[in-house]
Amino acid sequence: MLTGWAGEAQAVGAALAAGLLIGIERGWKLRDEKPGTRVAGVRTFTLLGLGAGIAGLIGAEGYALAAGAIVTGGVALMTYAFGRELKSQRDATTAVAALLTIAIGFLAGSGSAGVAVAAAAITVSILALRQEIHGFIEKLAAEDVKALARFAVIALAVLPFLPDKPFGPYGAWNASKLWWVVILVTGFSFAGYVANRIFGERHGTIATALIGGAYSSTAVTQSLAQRLGTKKEPGAEPAGIALATAVMYLRVLVLIGLLATRLIIPFAIVVAPPLIVAWLAGWWLYRQAPRTDAPTPPGNPIALIPAMTFLVFLAIAAVAARWAESRFGEQGIAWLLLFMGSLDVDAAIVTAGNLPPDAIGAQLAALALGGTILANMFVKLGITIAYARGRSTSAALALVASMIALAASLVVGWLRL
Repeated sequence: MLTGWAGEAQAVGAALAAGLLIGIERGWKLRDEKPGTRVAGVRTFTLLGLGAGIAGLIGAEGYALAAGAIVTGGVALMTYAFGRELKSQRDATTAVAALLTIAIGFLAGSGSAGVAVAAAAITVSILALRQEIHGFIEKLAAEDVKALARFAVIALAVLPFLPDKPFGPYGAWNASKLWWVVILVTGFSFAGYVANRIFGERHGTIATALIGGAYSSTAVTQSLAQRLGTKKEPGAEPAGIALATAVMYLRVLVLIGLLATRLIIPFAIVVAPPLIVAWLAGWWLYRQAPRTDAPTPPGNPIALIPAMTFLVFLAIAAVAARWAESRFGEQGIAWLLLFMGSLDVDAAIVTAGNLPPDAIGAQLAALALGGTILANMFVKLGITIAYARGRSTSAALALVASMIALAASLVVGWLRL
């Protein structure tokens, strides 16, 4: 980070750049208006950013009253200048952009140049995508807006008030982390609903699986299996379940490369066969899926009851793992890793990465991590069968094929020890 006059120049320069960036977009948008009719163009927005940046710099030096006077003057001037336009055109976008430019410039001058430039880029994106945003809104149905509102309550209105500390039997529960499970499950369900509305059912389901598998293939499996069990006709959900597992293998490889580098080669040898099988199964099921790309009809994208059922399952498993740890000592710790790996493979990877190199050989550690993935696959297989019920055959077979390949790879690796 620059200091002295260089840091000050960087702060004011970022404010100037933010104003120029927003001004270019507004100037292009208003390019067809007659000269003299525009309240603010490129020059005005650039000067607003520069002036607010200077005010932020002055305020950071301890002259708060002077900084406040400059900002207040700029806001008052823009409010007066845009007053007549707001009454005649009833469009406050440019006026709000001007006030936001002042705020962003002040933020940059105060020392948060990076955040200010990012805010300016987001502002320009929102302004430039006016037609796309309005077109998207016009396509929304009443159920879409209600679904968004329900997910906003689940994700934003509940989580901040939950304590982030252990409680319950053996201190195995954490209200904040458990609610994150609900957010994940309902979030992937909602993301799949949105993707289906935009891209069509077949492509939207696959997009959900590929993106969601990079975060939690277990949560994606639960969401897709629940949807599969409630639909009249199966769609691309079996392919999505298989592809989410394939993405999980890739994600684990990347995490091990970052967190437990010494294990990457032996672990890659272990997971290469099931990775190939999972991708092939997903590709085959995708080709067999119905080829309709019509969006799914509005339904209930926020299925809270299945998400809460999944949360209860995880809570019980967490208590069982803590019980095993307290009951069996070191063996209990091994069971803890197995339980945690079956529900969260990332936790097992972090644990393996924190072990000293001489604590366990690389090949044996790779086999242990492969075992946790196999346990996790059993969990996903059970979730698929439980939620998809009689329509789980193809998805279950894809998971079983990957599990057989992984089990065979583990046996071969064990025999080579």
